[in-house]
Amino acid sequence: MEGSDAIIITAAVFLSISLAAVSLRCYVRLGIVKAFGHDDALMVAATIFNIGFATCGIVGAVYGMGKTPVYLAHHQEDLRRGLLIPRGKCWWLGQVLYVFTCTIARLSIATTLLRLTIHRTHSYILYGVVTFSTAVGIVFLFFTIFQCHPVTYYWNHYPETGHCLGINILLGIVYMYSGMAATCDIILGSLPILIIWRLQMDRRTKCAVSGILGIAGIASAAVIVRIPFLHHAKDPDFLYATTQISIWSNVEANLGITAGSLVTVRPFLRVFATHNSCVQ
Repeated sequence: MEGSDAIIITAAVFLSISLAAVSLRCYVRLGIVKAFGHDDALMVAATIFNIGFATCGIVGAVYGMGKTPVYLAHHQEDLRRGLLIPRGKCWWLGQVLYVFTCTIARLSIATTLLRLTIHRTHSYILYGVVTFSTAVGIVFLFFTIFQCHPVTYYWNHYPETGHCLGINILLGIVYMYSGMAATCDIILGSLPILIIWRLQMDRRTKCAVSGILGIAGIASAAVIVRIPFLHHAKDPDFLYATTQISIWSNVEANLGITAGSLVTVRPFLRVFATHNSCVQ
């Protein structure tokens, strides 16, 4: 399978899953419990950014991202368009949307947990995650947007004159962000077990809710898996070498949104079970 096909399939499949989860969340919060909160609004915002992020990945893959050097050598038009679009505006915009998506989704999950926690220590930890994640996201976003001066020099080297930060500096920033993001995701994936276990729920419900929230921890695995591929960003065959970076970034963003949304569907399952009992 071509790298471009893998990018398109991954982005489309995981986006569909996250959209279904968010749609179900909105139905539950608006139609059943009628209590649409700040965490719901944040997750909807993250989803909107995620749609743009996935679109950038799919468009980029169509125009050359993920294509092998051999393919591009025999398709010069795709190479020209590929370097112009995915490594240019689409690639740049995708990075920006990725930061917004993951940071806002992380804030939504933390806000949801803040509504559930009853211990001050857990609240302090979550406020720390919110502050830390927001600060790191802003720093990474700043360097992503302004890595070149002028900004348009990133995708329009000619005839403009300008300069960009060295690739090693940018990679250092990306490594820092990935480490911080993984740490926050691990906390958000493990803390729910401590929080849920102290609530007044039956054991089966506690296991189900903890498991769903724990999916957020899998997002940290996606960040960690992506780290060894980050150095490929300075590869001469940029379009093909960054395939895994694009794939795992999509997995990370969508898993976070999916996990944060599924935890709110318990009322729907209760209504569904009640309806089935009445039918029988």
